[in-house]
Amino acid sequence: MTAVLPRTIRAVDTKQLLLMEEEAARLGFSQRLPADWLQKHADAESVHYLFPAMEHRLSHRPEVSPQWRCELLLTVRTGEEVLSLLDVLPATFQGLPETLDATAKADIAARMKRAITVREWPLSSPRHR
Repeated sequence: MTAVLPRTIRAVDTKQLLLMEEEAARLGFSQRLPADWLQKHADAESVHYLFPAMEHRLSHRPEVSPQWRCELLLTVRTGEEVLSLLDVLPATFQGLPETLDATAKADIAARMKRAITVREWPLSSPRHR
């Protein structure tokens, strides 16, 4: 049986995020960023945030089901925050430490709602390169 989808936000550094993106690629998850794009654009010193938004089940791939589709608030090298999605295994998400208090989580959730998507970002700022 699957754990209940947590209603929390977890912080990850860029190195952890790259490992999670690589795991998603290795497992063939559909919602992820290419690792080379992430290495080029993610701010190496920033913290990024994951929020499990929904459980995603694949009846044709039970070995990787369920997945948790997370909203990802990513800080790029220009300092801007952009929104993406990342599919993660429940055990991977649950292995991340709980480091944020309720006030920080509320602030991050509000920033997620205001953030432009990773697809919109190149169009919104000449600084994206």
